[in-house]
Amino acid sequence: MGSLVKFRRPLVFFTHWLVLSLSDNRISGLIPPELGNCSDLEVLELRSNSLTGHMPADLSHLSNLNVLDLGINNLTGELPEEVSKCSLLKSLLVDANHLSGSIPDSLSNLSNLTVLDLSSNNLSGEIPANLTGISGLVYFNISSNNLDGEIPVLLGSRFNDPSAFANNQDLCGKPLGRKCENITDKNRRKRLIMLIVIVASGASLLALCCCFYIFSLLRWRKKLKEGAAAEKKHSPARASSRTSGGRGSTDNGGPKLVMFNNKITLAETAEATRQFDEENVLSRTRYGLVFKACYNDGTVLSIRRLPDGSLDENIFRKEAEFLGKVKHRNLTVLRGYYAGSPDLRLLVFDYMPNGNLATLLQEASHQDGHVLNWPMRHLIALGIARGLSFLHTSNMVHGDLKPQNVLFDADFEAHLSDFGLDRLTVPTPAEASSSTTSVGTLGYVSPEAVLTGETTKESDVYSFGIVLLELLTGKRPLMFTQDEDIVKWVKKQLQKGQITELLEPGLLELDPESSEWEEFLLGVKVGLLCTAPDPLDRPTMSDIVFMLEGCRVGPDIPSSADPTSQPSPA
Repeated sequence: MGSLVKFRRPLVFFTHWLVLSLSDNRISGLIPPELGNCSDLEVLELRSNSLTGHMPADLSHLSNLNVLDLGINNLTGELPEEVSKCSLLKSLLVDANHLSGSIPDSLSNLSNLTVLDLSSNNLSGEIPANLTGISGLVYFNISSNNLDGEIPVLLGSRFNDPSAFANNQDLCGKPLGRKCENITDKNRRKRLIMLIVIVASGASLLALCCCFYIFSLLRWRKKLKEGAAAEKKHSPARASSRTSGGRGSTDNGGPKLVMFNNKITLAETAEATRQFDEENVLSRTRYGLVFKACYNDGTVLSIRRLPDGSLDENIFRKEAEFLGKVKHRNLTVLRGYYAGSPDLRLLVFDYMPNGNLATLLQEASHQDGHVLNWPMRHLIALGIARGLSFLHTSNMVHGDLKPQNVLFDADFEAHLSDFGLDRLTVPTPAEASSSTTSVGTLGYVSPEAVLTGETTKESDVYSFGIVLLELLTGKRPLMFTQDEDIVKWVKKQLQKGQITELLEPGLLELDPESSEWEEFLLGVKVGLLCTAPDPLDRPTMSDIVFMLEGCRVGPDIPSSADPTSQPSPA
């Protein structure tokens, strides 16, 4: 990926846009206050970038705004009270930033709000009690802040999930199960305990220094002689260590970069990523950063650097070896791994030069859909279904299927990514974000997975159905409210007979009398079958592959993936 991209001014060409989605890019700098001039804007998504500075108060001029997603950036300052003037706002996500100050009382004026995530910031003070007045709120997360005081009783009863309030040291009340005490007495006890610990530590350190000083005086002459002898004895070993090569390429049994098919060293990989430089970052996910690695021989690979963890090295090696055996033309195949210290765990994958499905859909909507015609959308859906079916046949569950996890090779063939990685990482408290739950991503995760906290093959089928409906209609799940999600909206259009309302602009040229029209309708029906409320009523992925293959419009696009990859089970 190229260098960091900054917002440029003036932004007059944004004025009449309804949707501005630039998530998962490498945009840096300040959020331009001129965005407040985009009076028609309904969706503003700038998640997972490198934005800095304060949230512009000018965003309050966006009177038609429904979704504001600024999560996973480097924003500072306070959450402006002016945001409460966006009366139509339904989703407010500013998680994983560096916001400080208190939560504005004025947020209670957002009567249409359904999603509110302020987690993983530096917010302080008490939780405004009037937030309970937002009747439509269905997702609420303020975890990992510096909030204190008692959780409002009605708010704690309504969101009876401790994870929504976790990692706030001085927060108490239901559902945390932490009794509220007098804050003054609590702080006094803390200061007293800290004073005792400091005095005791100082006394112990002083006694230890005295003992060490006396011992050093008694042994001084003897240590000089032993030190000289030890220097002669160990100097060859140190010289050998200096000439043994890189951190991952040692001849004395140290960690090495393990490659299944070719020979690449850790030193070469570090050089190919420019020492894991920020400019080479392709994407940021809950499983760490993904870098583009360009080797001297022309080879290009994707290197995923997993977040720091304490997973045992032997267990990590075993899981990585297992994941390396999972091969299919519609999956991103693991080509190697590095199992050194917990702060440097690497996974090596094939490089996918054509980005992900989320970006492709966004580009298609900006170009009136001409990039994605019906045959291409059908082949993408079929590729996703085949990859997921193979995982299920291998007794694996993906757990987080969404457009960002569908990557494209040089031939634009779909490859599922980010599967099986939960077995290689150790969960952290900060892992959850505003749009990501512990079992998937908001808008794509099945209702039963949210309730049980467990993902299954049936919940994967539900997520596939949502992705399929988004692929066919161009509608993103977060654009809808609790009362009308994408599934209900599609059903409503079918019941009204307004089928053309379902068509993405690039599909408007479909002839109602053509076979492609029937194939499109079949795809919509498959999506509705996958999203049945009862998991037992959903088809299996092998059944879905069979149905989608039944509406095949032409031969498969040739794949540039590994020709030894296994075919999808029918």
